[in-house]
Amino acid sequence: MLNGMPVVDAVVHAFNFTKSNFANQYGGVFADRISRAALLGPEGYTLAEAGEYRRNWSIEDVANVAFLEGGVDLAAYHVLPIMAFRDGACSIEKAVEAKRRWPNRFAFYIGVDALTGKRALDEMERQYALLDGDVVGVKLYPNSWLGDEIKGWLMDDPEIGFPIFEKARQMGLRAVAVHKAMPLGAVEMAHYKVDDIDRAAMEFPELNFEIVHGGMAFVEETSFQLRRFPNVYVNLESTSAMLTARPAAWERVMAAFMQNADMRSKILWGTGGLMVVHPRAALEAFARFQFKQETLEGEGIAQITEGDKRAMLAENFARMSGIDLGARMAAIQDDGYARRLQSQGALSPPFSTAPTASSPRDDEANDD
Repeated sequence: MLNGMPVVDAVVHAFNFTKSNFANQYGGVFADRISRAALLGPEGYTLAEAGEYRRNWSIEDVANVAFLEGGVDLAAYHVLPIMAFRDGACSIEKAVEAKRRWPNRFAFYIGVDALTGKRALDEMERQYALLDGDVVGVKLYPNSWLGDEIKGWLMDDPEIGFPIFEKARQMGLRAVAVHKAMPLGAVEMAHYKVDDIDRAAMEFPELNFEIVHGGMAFVEETSFQLRRFPNVYVNLESTSAMLTARPAAWERVMAAFMQNADMRSKILWGTGGLMVVHPRAALEAFARFQFKQETLEGEGIAQITEGDKRAMLAENFARMSGIDLGARMAAIQDDGYARRLQSQGALSPPFSTAPTASSPRDDEANDD
């Protein structure tokens, strides 16, 4: 929790960045890029070397970092469809383990490569069944890394995107989370713009569309989408790292996203959990964050309140996803993680509960 407020991290990752998991030449490039970016976190909240991130992180590692170290209460695990890796980078198997061990701590997104056509629809059904239907939404990327050439697609393509959305609607899913605003390497920026979400949001009003990494680029365009579409949300994964790395940029982004009460109700707290930024670093900075007076006057906005923070940290995600936040919080108040935190009296130090070069794996069971 943060100052007594529940915290839902809208994206956590359990990456497998081992060489044996690379499916093609892009696996190593992707793993190297993310691992180096992870070192940009604030002092005391990163591992010593980029190479330490290039491992097969277990779901227990991620749960420990989030719930014992990070001050996170609930987390959304996204199965990733990055097929430069044999298991997609964050596997469905880890989601299944999380559901078995900590069903009240996690929400789940299945993930597919939209450019695989019918195979993607079949894969949605397979993953949905493995999670016994306990699925919030589907995670998508605007690129496909299946072959020698990186290919891209747009959300308003009726032949590629719409069948995925229709399938999600039929399955009763609530959300479509799409990686945007932050291009993954030397790829066309066109597929990372946000304007293609407009038509998707119009055609599928029953679905909520999350712009993951919203604000990393295309800030004004995203701000207009939050204003215009009731079913468009912004997910702050990676963007929350600006709190410590680029605080002036963070303030500009949030000023654009918090123009009115409706927009403030569609901002989802997210960090990327463990790999993008240690969840505690961003949360501690968010607890202190207030708009500067010149920003309030220059942008004509109201100061961020504790109510705004409470909504962004948990309530907005709960409403968007349909999870019962009160029931979830009640269910975890005496689980393994809660008991351990109570016995410790404080959060564990960053990366003390996951294996590092200097710290062995903590094998203490934290199952419910």
